Amino acid sequence: MSTFSADAWTRNRALYDATLALPFNRELAQGRLGLDAFRHYIVQDAKYLVAFGQALAVAAAKADDPDHIVQFAGAAREAVVVERALHEDYFGRFGLDAAAVAAEPMSPACHHYTGFLLATAFREPLPVIAAAALPCFWVYREVGHHIHATAAADNPYRAWIDTYAGEDFAAAVDAMIATTDALAAAAAPPVVAAMHGAFTRAMQLEWMFWDSAYRRLSWPV
Repeated sequence: MSTFSADAWTRNRALYDATLALPFNRELAQGRLGLDAFRHYIVQDAKYLVAFGQALAVAAAKADDPDHIVQFAGAAREAVVVERALHEDYFGRFGLDAAAVAAEPMSPACHHYTGFLLATAFREPLPVIAAAALPCFWVYREVGHHIHATAAADNPYRAWIDTYAGEDFAAAVDAMIATTDALAAAAAPPVVAAMHGAFTRAMQLEWMFWDSAYRRLSWPV
């Protein structure tokens, strides 16, 4: 019997392929992504990860299984503490301090994605929260591995590439997949259907986030 994760990835493979083909990711792999686009991305990603960590913390609070509590609480910590170190390295390169980052408004794509995650965290049962959070882990690992296989050693975005292609991140993704599959296996069919809906929406928002960064989209009015 297929697992939830295998089924979800198969259903949404076209979305992943479209994300991989985005100019942002193609040019990042080639080392020629414009600094303005990456700066926009890294600032918005820092804002996104705060909300992502909050959503995972809510998931930990809703969990009954001690292992699941540890899984979601640990993932929340990683999102806020570990990845922040990567952001701060790039902020230093761009001459940004915490106040400058805080002063920049969320882009429409970031606002949409964080709003979706937090609404899901507070309104939906734990399996649906897990499914909504999973693409952020999984897509980044797959994109990181793909880019790592072709990127030159002197790629200016090597720190970003190495983070998401690394063994530590891969292990975190595997743990999140396993937890999500366990929750789906114990869920009723309507909940599993809601999980698939949340997974697909998150995949769409991953695409939107990178596309928005490349085009440096802001609020139209």
